[in-house]
Amino acid sequence: MISPRQLTPEVELRIASLDDAPALADAYARSWDHLSPWEPKRPANWLTPAGQLERLTMTLERYKNGVVVPWLLFEDDRVVGSFTLQDVVPGPFRSASIGYWLALDAVGRGLATRAVNLVAEIADTELKMHRIAASTMTRNVASQRVLERTGFVQIGLAPTYLHINGAWQDSNLYQRILNDREPGA
Repeated sequence: MISPRQLTPEVELRIASLDDAPALADAYARSWDHLSPWEPKRPANWLTPAGQLERLTMTLERYKNGVVVPWLLFEDDRVVGSFTLQDVVPGPFRSASIGYWLALDAVGRGLATRAVNLVAEIADTELKMHRIAASTMTRNVASQRVLERTGFVQIGLAPTYLHINGAWQDSNLYQRILNDREPGA
């Protein structure tokens, strides 16, 4: 069980729950113009509590199976961001990929940097991961800065890597090595 963590006195990072669907839908709705350039095409109900409940139900099933860890960033009762470790692979690979976003009203406060560092710490100390991968569209300079500030190193460029905002997009690939311990240690 991964416990909630305070990023600041006002902001908490905690595992998502089904009860968070309305707050998550609200965060997407109030920040959609800000987020949509970095998002794949979404179903018509994406910005609704029902759409987010459907998404959270599938995500939390994957969490129970150990392949994803879905955190939400809360400021009081409002979601102000999402940080997810996905494609969690145990064994000799001990790797996962991180994805994240902040609501428009949370940008510029250092929350992404703090949260990525905290997720990496949890991945290292509690999940015993060796490596975290990340990708950003080549024009997403803000996300690249977060990754670089948090110890990620660019390891490549992947042409037409993800279908985002209606088109195949090139992405910069990053990784952060968390430790050199033996798997299972």
